[in-house]
Amino acid sequence: MGGAAKYRGQSPRLRRCGLPCRPGLKVGLLGGSFNPAHGGHLHISRLAIQKLGLDQIWWLVSPQNPLKPVSGMMRLEQRVETAKTAATDPRIRVTDIEAQLGTQFTLDTLNSLKQLFPNNKFVWLMGADNLAQMPHWRRWKALMNAVPIAVLGRPTYSLRALNSLAAQRFRRQRLRAHRTRGLVYGKPATWCFISGPLHPGSATEIRRVNVED
Repeated sequence: MGGAAKYRGQSPRLRRCGLPCRPGLKVGLLGGSFNPAHGGHLHISRLAIQKLGLDQIWWLVSPQNPLKPVSGMMRLEQRVETAKTAATDPRIRVTDIEAQLGTQFTLDTLNSLKQLFPNNKFVWLMGADNLAQMPHWRRWKALMNAVPIAVLGRPTYSLRALNSLAAQRFRRQRLRAHRTRGLVYGKPATWCFISGPLHPGSATEIRRVNVED
């Protein structure tokens, strides 16, 4: 990948931005704008650790989501700081490695991370709202095949997500609830749905309240 290529000749420590690479380390990847980070991000991270048996969660603070407007987006440095403040669980690592890699799309980020951390076991984490809109993502079918995916329920989105094109297209690869702890070892396109408990946190609502105040 072009993003990973610019790290050739640098030490693994620099290339990996201080993130661990250990045989069998089970890592959940939570990407997003974190504009700002909030309690909902913390809630689903802890839920994923519990339900999936993960060792760590990495919050991948995106330089700019191609599907979101630039207007109203805080600077990357500010969003990283809000994420570090919100990530009160020591098992969560906050990183801007996507900016370091130079990747814009999720699939490119995942491919680069798999090259940089070949010993880690990755699971991609996403909210139910993202599963519903996944067909709008670049090469979304290839993304479903890149790493196992855990979809976490969100208020008002869960039913729509489970009836979405992506969910129906990969319905045979969905794990049942009692098998979710084995997701990290799943074959390509394996995914699961974690229903709750739900958290009402929303970055959009936080920004709205801040503007009104």
